[in-house]
Amino acid sequence: MPRVRIEDPVEAAFMAGSALNALDNLVRSEPEWNGAWRHRLALRAAAACMKLIGRTEDEAALRDAWLLRLPGDEAGPAGNVLAGWRRLAGRSLPPGAEDLQVLVALLGIDWSDGLSELVDIAREEVGGGAPAPIVAARIAAAVMREGPKAEILAWWLADCALSWRMGWRHAVPILATQIHIPLLRSRSEGRRARPGNDAFEQAVFIAAALGAADACRLAADMAAQAERLRAVVPKLRSKSAGDVVDRLLDDEALSGTFTTRNLSRWASRRLFDRLVELGGVRELSGRSTFRIYGL
Repeated sequence: MPRVRIEDPVEAAFMAGSALNALDNLVRSEPEWNGAWRHRLALRAAAACMKLIGRTEDEAALRDAWLLRLPGDEAGPAGNVLAGWRRLAGRSLPPGAEDLQVLVALLGIDWSDGLSELVDIAREEVGGGAPAPIVAARIAAAVMREGPKAEILAWWLADCALSWRMGWRHAVPILATQIHIPLLRSRSEGRRARPGNDAFEQAVFIAAALGAADACRLAADMAAQAERLRAVVPKLRSKSAGDVVDRLLDDEALSGTFTTRNLSRWASRRLFDRLVELGGVRELSGRSTFRIYGL
């Protein structure tokens, strides 16, 4: 993996290809916890994007904004960015023009006729046969040509195009998680590589290598936690435990007040306490109230 700045484009491409191959093997195995894994990566991508819109929310704050809303509450600008990344991680590829319109609204970007052509541009690039990181860099540059202030959208479509080119059923956000990594800064100017500039294509190779490796490490951690969760299921008495376990494997986190038709708030609290006691889940907020649980 890249540990110092890589100047040789061939070396950068080799590292990206190696890491993406490992990630490809993982994605195609379709583990039962892959939904939770993709949404955790979406949370990381959204947190990395906060600086791009002048906000300070980290992963914990974004998780709170998403899970602790009351019914009917607006998610707010930061929550909408997270909603956009969750849409990428939660839906099948490829996206349609309507998906892009919804995303642009969530990101607070002004719609233009040029943006409506981005899905077709992405489809042409994906079908052109270029390596996945190059496809991602090209579609990101196309976004910036149409909307110079739409950098979040550029990273979103770059991750979408990379997964699409890899032939994955669902998108796996890995590039945007690396936006602020020092290795993506140019040596000459010291600035981070932005979509559309001369250094961006090589930066995408490095981002793909680092992002794929980070995603694999996260997967190893979540796989072990999912195994512990499945192991404790026979010890649970709640009739709704199976539904909760399935949701935990499919999403990044659940509120401690999560309820279903057959699970009251009081029963939910007891179930999560029991799951933590048995080592099946983790409490992610660090609070004594308004708790949040996940793999």
